[in-house]
Amino acid sequence: MSQDEESRLRDDAVLTGPSELDQAFDTPFRSPVKPVKLSLDDTVQFNCHKGVACFNECCRNIDIQLTPCDILRLRGRLGVSSSEFVARYTLPFEMDGHGMPGLKLATQPGSRACVFLEEEGCGVYEDRPVACRYYALGSMGMRKTGESGVEDVYFLVKEDHCLGHNEPRSLTVRDYRREQGIEKYDEMNREWRDAIIKKRSSGPAIGQPTARSMQLFDMCSYDVDSFREFIQTPGFRDVFDVGGEEIESLAGDDEQLLEFAIRFMKQALFGENSIPVTDGARERRLAQRKALRAKHNARGSR
Repeated sequence: MSQDEESRLRDDAVLTGPSELDQAFDTPFRSPVKPVKLSLDDTVQFNCHKGVACFNECCRNIDIQLTPCDILRLRGRLGVSSSEFVARYTLPFEMDGHGMPGLKLATQPGSRACVFLEEEGCGVYEDRPVACRYYALGSMGMRKTGESGVEDVYFLVKEDHCLGHNEPRSLTVRDYRREQGIEKYDEMNREWRDAIIKKRSSGPAIGQPTARSMQLFDMCSYDVDSFREFIQTPGFRDVFDVGGEEIESLAGDDEQLLEFAIRFMKQALFGENSIPVTDGARERRLAQRKALRAKHNARGSR
């Protein structure tokens, strides 16, 4: 990868995969690991299985960012609410200089090992995060200068401890993604990832996000249960032209609800209007805010 390509990617990318990919692009930590750009039809040599001497070694030193889809799947597997999952199994971090909230998978007490690592291996394997599914590949969404679309770019990352690269098996990136069940995860996470890229690429034009917008991003991304309650409130129904049957259908389907939550977030933050608004809703909201401000001012003048 050329220096021009690398510099263009730094502010305009969202990475999925091992932490070394983040380290390759001028984030706080540096790594000797350098990614090699791949397309879907490029071939890689890699295989991970219990017979490899390093099996589970990567799970003992993790730095895994979670996506909305990861949280949805894991909280469903464990039978807990979104808020309980976040409290028990994640660690918060800031994704950018404005404090955009992100979540990483928690580790075991006093260790860098994954909280879900068991003696026999991954305790949530069927619902493991997309970063785990990708390893030893990584994925990055890249918006090139002057283009509106986001390109999916893939990488092979070789760490010293990983012996899977010596296994005599070759397959394309496309086939590896299918084998690991990645395609559905990427499809569900794409709109969320693209929203983050849009925010980053807007730079100073978008300004410092408000606390309210950060809270909205957090709810839509990581707390589908709170969002379910939100769309059933009179305030939501007063503003958005979404019928009762559709709301009931969304409330009963977590994946559809998450997709709707990301659409709502993009509409609220970026004005991408995909959810119809009721006639006169904006005027009513402005009138309500004006009345609240007048009431507040009247109290302050007493």
